[in-house]
Amino acid sequence: MPFDKLLAIYIPLLSWTGLGWLLGRILPAKASVILGKFLFWVGVPIGIVAFLRHALISSSLWIAPVSAWAAILLGSSLAWGWMQYGHPWIHQRFGKDLERDRVLWNRKTQASFLLTSMVGNTGYIGFPVSLALVGSDYFAWAIFYDMLGSTPGAYGLGVAVASRWSNHQTDGHNWQRSLLPLCRNLLTNPALWGFCVGLAVRDVAISSLAEASLRGFAWSVVSLSLVLVGMRLSQLTSFNSVQSAAFSLTIKMLLVPLVIGIGLWCLGVHGLVHRAILLQMAMPPAFATLVISEAYELDYELAVTAIAIGSLTLLLTLPFWLWLFGG
Repeated sequence: MPFDKLLAIYIPLLSWTGLGWLLGRILPAKASVILGKFLFWVGVPIGIVAFLRHALISSSLWIAPVSAWAAILLGSSLAWGWMQYGHPWIHQRFGKDLERDRVLWNRKTQASFLLTSMVGNTGYIGFPVSLALVGSDYFAWAIFYDMLGSTPGAYGLGVAVASRWSNHQTDGHNWQRSLLPLCRNLLTNPALWGFCVGLAVRDVAISSLAEASLRGFAWSVVSLSLVLVGMRLSQLTSFNSVQSAAFSLTIKMLLVPLVIGIGLWCLGVHGLVHRAILLQMAMPPAFATLVISEAYELDYELAVTAIAIGSLTLLLTLPFWLWLFGG
């Protein structure tokens, strides 16, 4: 169990994120936008190319996206089941005003609850955690999980859920009309192109100076990603949906990794491959859930609260997963 490596990830995770939080409080809001665009269009794609050059590629990589979609579907199913049965039962059991809560627990809140239970931050947080606790040799599993699972899950199924459950778009055909631009956005995603280029040039020989420069740039992107996370967290000011966020995080960061992690273990997926997939699965809700909630006018406060609390909870859950599946 790499508990000695936890310190190696906690120090940069807290340091760079803390620096980002401080910069977010000092710099204008557009600074995080500029950094986000740089990472989206330049940093992350080049970083993926760099790390793929040293990653192991095997026929078992298909396990990563399959696990990602299993996690997304299980998370959404558990969230839907909680909304239908668990949430009303809690209010009846403890004598709360169910009718009043049904007004507050509207379609917008339900949609955001589904989103935060489905998709994790496998890019800006998941990649650094994987590199620190698994290593660059198995980074391909994290990339396949994100590129073929989390990204299309968020901007595909997530957008469909938001469109279907939004109070402004209640008919079942609106999300279908947005399918073409959605596919276009996915296909023109720079990270996806970086993923394809990285696979194509991973065996191309380059000079040692170029290799070192490329790798140095890739690690700087990892640090900047954590800075961006801190900057965005510093801009989150509303935490009025703690109870709903707690139930969502229980599904996203505990139940889903536990069930699928045990399932993978029983199917013979062990070692660093299992850890690489499990860590991505255990990430807090993605910032994409906040973007989608804002774009479709869903419950923005719930998304904000889940992301903020989930990012802090990660510091407590990482040792648990390493202990549980450390063998």
